Amino acid sequence: MTEAWSGDALKALRATCHAADGLSLLALLRTRDPTEVLQQCGDAVAAAVSRAVPGARETAIACISILRERDWPGDEVLAEQLDTLGDGAVSVLRPLPVDLEEVSGLLEGDPAWGGGRIDLDTGACGPSLADSEESWDEDEPEDAERWLHVPCAGSRDAYRDMEDFITTLDDRDLARFLGIAIQGPGAFRRFKDTLATSPPQLQQYWLFSAERQYGRARAWLADQGYRPAPPRRH
Repeated sequence: MTEAWSGDALKALRATCHAADGLSLLALLRTRDPTEVLQQCGDAVAAAVSRAVPGARETAIACISILRERDWPGDEVLAEQLDTLGDGAVSVLRPLPVDLEEVSGLLEGDPAWGGGRIDLDTGACGPSLADSEESWDEDEPEDAERWLHVPCAGSRDAYRDMEDFITTLDDRDLARFLGIAIQGPGAFRRFKDTLATSPPQLQQYWLFSAERQYGRARAWLADQGYRPAPPRRH
C-alpha cells in the first residue's frame, strides 16, 4: 500500500527535483502514487533516465503508461518526452529552463496583469506590467526574439478543475455541498472554504489542481516549440 503525499513528502519531492537527486526521487515515487505528481516531477524523471540512474528507465516506462491512460492536457507531451529517451530519438521541442508553476501563473492568473512573457535566454517569467518596472532590466536593449509572450487565458480551466474534482469524490454529501459552493460569484473562495472542512480532500484537490495546471502549461509550451529543462548551472 502506498503512502499519501503529505506536505513534507511534497517538499521532499520538490527538493529532489531541484537538486536533480535521481535516487531520492525514485525512492519517493516507489512509496507513493506517482499518478498524483507526474507533471511536477516528470522532467526530473527524464533527467534521471538521461543520467542512467538505476531504476530510472523502469520508472519512466511506468510513468508513460499512466500518462497515456490518464490523458490530461500535457500528459501526451510528457509521455513522448520520456518515450523519446528510450529510443534515442531527438526531441523536436527546444529545451527552455523555465518553471512550469510560473508559466501556469501567467497563463491562468489575474487577467488584469494581461499575461506576461518569458526570457528565452534565462527562462525567467514575469507579468506584462513588469515591463515598465524594475524586475526587467531597463538598460538592456529590446530584442523581440528574446521574449516569448504568454497570453492570459483566465480562470475557465481552473473552474473546470473544480467541477472535475467534485466528480472524483466518494463522499457524496461533500460533493453535493461543493457543487452548490461553485455556483455564482465567489465560487473559488467558497469551494476552498467548504473543502477545508475535510483536510485530506483539500490536500487531494491541491495535488489534482497542480497536475492539471502544470499539464496545461506544458502543453502550451509545446505548442510554442519548447519543453521545460533544468536550470542552466554556471
